[in-house]
Amino acid sequence: MDQLYLSSIKVLDLTRVLAGPLCTMMLGDMGAKVLKIERPRTGDDTRGWGPPFDADGQSAYYLSINRNKWSVAADLDNPADQAFVRELAAGADVVVDNFLPGALARRGLDPDQLLAEHQHLIWCTISGFGSDSQRVGYDFTVQAERGWMAITGERDGAPMKVGVALADVIAGKDAAIAILGALIARGSAAPRRIVISLAHSATGALVNVAQNVLVADRDAERWGNAHPNLVPYQLFDTADRPIVLAVGNDAQWKRCVDALELSADASLDTNAGRVEQRTRVVEMIAATLRARPAREWIARLDDAGVPNGIVKSVREALAEVESSPLTGVSPTVPGRVRYPPPKFDEHGERVRAMRWSAFTEEL
Repeated sequence: MDQLYLSSIKVLDLTRVLAGPLCTMMLGDMGAKVLKIERPRTGDDTRGWGPPFDADGQSAYYLSINRNKWSVAADLDNPADQAFVRELAAGADVVVDNFLPGALARRGLDPDQLLAEHQHLIWCTISGFGSDSQRVGYDFTVQAERGWMAITGERDGAPMKVGVALADVIAGKDAAIAILGALIARGSAAPRRIVISLAHSATGALVNVAQNVLVADRDAERWGNAHPNLVPYQLFDTADRPIVLAVGNDAQWKRCVDALELSADASLDTNAGRVEQRTRVVEMIAATLRARPAREWIARLDDAGVPNGIVKSVREALAEVESSPLTGVSPTVPGRVRYPPPKFDEHGERVRAMRWSAFTEEL
């Protein structure tokens, strides 16, 4: 097979739950050799986050973010295991952790000391609220505190979280990107110590919503399935299933008018005009779309080049991509599934016997 981008890179994974394991799985998808260190007896928290569990008793949550890794159990409160993990860190290219500040140093695994001792090493910490905070960071609390819930949900409804732990996902991807940048710069004067926080990643992910607030000096609102800056750009009911219409420019609007056979005057030719007359535009389109089934409208809009989509279930969406009950959705970065998520401490004996060589020689 073709060599993967990171096939020469060794990653020591000291993370658990979602953001960190997602980051290291992405590195593993691209070929990195990832050793996942888990606490004795219980392992990663997500091993118990179910049901559902598969036939081997592994939770779906754990399986979704832990392929392309080996598992080794180690007690970081035990001096012998501390020395073992220090040795693994010394032989790694990258260490990723999500411990609270000072927790690893108290266990003889001070990131700054190890970085000073090993000039090739890159260390990435994923925290909840930054390197100066002792607060435990979970996606739900971050969504609440970083504005997401304030802008999610119906306009007159309660604040609502996103349906997936997206703050964790974004932070994990931010961490992977930062690690790749550090690997490119390795050997230069660029920093080898990386700190990614869920809170900052989530705030940055507000993108245009944040900029609206900064420019207008007015707080953001909830818009439900509508868009604060674009019209029409929302959910509509058809005769059978809901669809979304996403008109992103004035040329698309003109094609939309033709496809739906709307009676639209020149005052709606610009997005600014449509935003100003939002209610009129939405009511006109809603009345039209209710008359026919979704498949007819989708065909018309697709032929006209107007962005649209039918609202599908997760099962329907998964049917359109490569996916597996064991290894999850196929890699979203250039890479491949080389082996399934490991059982707890599945590789502990081999790795303890030969350290990194047991891992690198077999892969």
